[in-house]
Amino acid sequence: MAQAFQQQMEQPQWHQLPFEERFSSLVEAEQTYRSDARLQRLLKQAHFKQSACVEDLDWRSSRGLDQTFLRSLLTCEWLRQHHDLLITGASGTGKSWIAQALGHAACRQGFTVRYERLHRLLEQLRIAHGDGSYHKRLAQLGRIELLILDDFALKPLAPSERHDLLELIEERHLSRSTILTSQLPVSGYYEYLQDPTIADALMDRLLHNAYRLELKGGSLRKKDQLR
Repeated sequence: MAQAFQQQMEQPQWHQLPFEERFSSLVEAEQTYRSDARLQRLLKQAHFKQSACVEDLDWRSSRGLDQTFLRSLLTCEWLRQHHDLLITGASGTGKSWIAQALGHAACRQGFTVRYERLHRLLEQLRIAHGDGSYHKRLAQLGRIELLILDDFALKPLAPSERHDLLELIEERHLSRSTILTSQLPVSGYYEYLQDPTIADALMDRLLHNAYRLELKGGSLRKKDQLR
C-alpha cells in the first residue's frame, strides 16, 4: 500500500482524482499484493516437482481426457466437499503432471497443498517412528487440505508401510482431500496390498468418496523424444 501511495504521489494524473477513488486504489493494491504473496507461499510449501499449470494442458493428446470432468475439478468444489481423486494410467501418460496442475489450481484458490512421492513419504514415516515424531508428522499431513501421493504401487510395501498408509488415509478420510496416482489400475489395488484386513479398510476409505481419472494411450515422453 505504501508503494502504491508513493506511485500516486509521483504521477500527477492521480492528484486530480477524488480521495475515495485514490484510497480504493490503495486498498486494491494491498489486496493484490497479499493475494500474490499467499499464492507464492502456498506454491513453495507444496513442493511441486513440476511447474504444471492447467493452461499448458495439451487437450489434443489421446489420453481419454474428459474436458468437462477435468474442468469441474478445476473449480475445487470437490476439495470443499472433501472428495478424493484417483488418477491411473501407464507410465508417461501425465498422471503426475495433471495431479500437480490440479494442485496448482488449488493453491490459486487458497488451499494448502503438499506433493509427495509416496514411497519417500513412507520412508520418512518409518524414520519418524524411530525418533518419536510419528504422531506429530501424521497430524501435520492430516491438516493439509490437498495431499498429492504420487506413484502408489510403484514397489512392494512392507507390512509397516501398509499400516502407515492406512493410518494416513484414515487421518484424512472425509475431512481432507487426497490425490493418488498409480500405474496400477484400481482393480489391482486389493491384490497389491496383500494383507486382506488392511486392503479392505484402505479400499473402503479410498473408493468410498473418490472420483477417478483414467488416462489412456502411450507415453508422452516418447512422443517428445520423437519430435
